[in-house]
This record gives sequence, structure tokens and C-alpha cells, in this order.
Amino acid sequence: MATQTVATVNNPYGITGTWEHGGIIIQFVMLLLLLMSLLSWYVILTKLWDQRKLRQAARQAEKQFWAAPSIKEGVEKLKKGNEFRTIAEDGLRAISHHDGRLTDRIDLHEWITMSLQRSVEQINSGLQKGLGLLATVGSSAPFVGLFGTVWGVMNALIAIGLAGQASIGKVAGPVGGALITTALGLFAAVPAVWGYNWLLGRNKVLQDALRNFASDVHAYLVSGARVETGGSGAGGARPATAPAAAAARK
Repeated sequence: MATQTVATVNNPYGITGTWEHGGIIIQFVMLLLLLMSLLSWYVILTKLWDQRKLRQAARQAEKQFWAAPSIKEGVEKLKKGNEFRTIAEDGLRAISHHDGRLTDRIDLHEWITMSLQRSVEQINSGLQKGLGLLATVGSSAPFVGLFGTVWGVMNALIAIGLAGQASIGKVAGPVGGALITTALGLFAAVPAVWGYNWLLGRNKVLQDALRNFASDVHAYLVSGARVETGGSGAGGARPATAPAAAAARK
């Protein structure tokens, strides 16, 4: 029985071949796309971790903070570094620093509102960090890959013209290899776009939780009671209703 020999043909136009024969421009494009992809995944994974910690902080605040007999004791029950503890501390600090020459003309209600808004916006700014990078990668990576393809096709056509050979084998191979950078650009852009939209939606949920908590803290500091949210116990437990502004000064 005759032994069949299978010839192995090395593809000179794959990723390895494109890297070896593409020149410094193509190599730079491929390295840039690799860097963009790695940075995108780093941002996605780190932001997911930050969002997970903030969701845990929100659950802790709902279970422990509002079950405390006073807002000061509620603050002490939350761990240091908890964003919701930071908001409550800023509210208490606003009351204790309201009396003064410059703040006498600002109503206590407005002064607390400004302090809590500043605290929430600072946390929101941290949530938004890195999303700009994902948007940049998602919008620019395909064009970076397309630039590599155009450069590769141009060089391939010039080489074919100089060789004076225009067969399908001489044209299809180099042109097909040049399209690899476009594929790499899409490989970097698609996860970045999906990650951006996904993280943005999750951020909106967390930002709503931060604003609602700040509103409840504001209501308690001004009136001594947490705002009712309706539903069956949706508001949860709350510190004992007392003149909060006066209690905070003690």
C-alpha cells in the first residue's frame, strides 16, 4: 500500500508572516493594537472590581447604617474607605463647620446640599475613570488597523509592480495578509465598545444608589428622619428621629 505524504505549507501571510515581513510600520501598528487591547481589558476588569466593592458598600450601608440609633453611630459601623461613610461624614462635617463669618449667609439646608453633592460627584468621577480610554479604543482601533492594511496593500502592490508579475497568487496573498491588521483592530475595538456600554449601565445604577443615599442623609440631617421611598419597607430602618442638626453639634 502506497504511503501518502502530506506536504505542510507554511503560510507566509499569517500573523507571524505579517510581523516578519511587514516592516517597522506594520510592526508598530500591531504592537499599538496589542497595547490598546491589553489596556482595555485592564480597565474592564479593574472597573468591574471597583463596582463590585461599591455594591457591597451599598448593601452594608443599607443594613448597618440605617439600623443605627444615630447617624454618628451609623457612620462608625461602616468600614473606613466605604464611599457611603464618606458621604455621611461630609454631611456631618458640613453641619459642624456651618457656623462662621463666610457661611452665616448660606442657609444650613443649602450648605448641606452643596457638601453632599460635592461628595457624590467626587465618587462619581472615580467611577468614570477609565471609561474614556475604552471609548477611545473602541472608536480608533478599527482605523489604526485600517491604516496598517492600507500600508500593507500599498507595499504589496508596489512590490508586485516592480517584479512585473500580477498573477492571482502574487496579489491575493500579500493583500490578504495586509487585512490581518484590520482584523486585529476589530479584535481590540469590539470588547472595548461592549465593555464601555456595560460598565456605563452599571455605573448609572450605582450613581442612583449614591444620590439616593445622599438624599436620605440630607433629609435626616435637616429634619431628623429619612425620606420614605414607598413600598413594603423599602426605606429600611433609620436612626432615631431627632433634631439631627442640633445633635450633630453636641
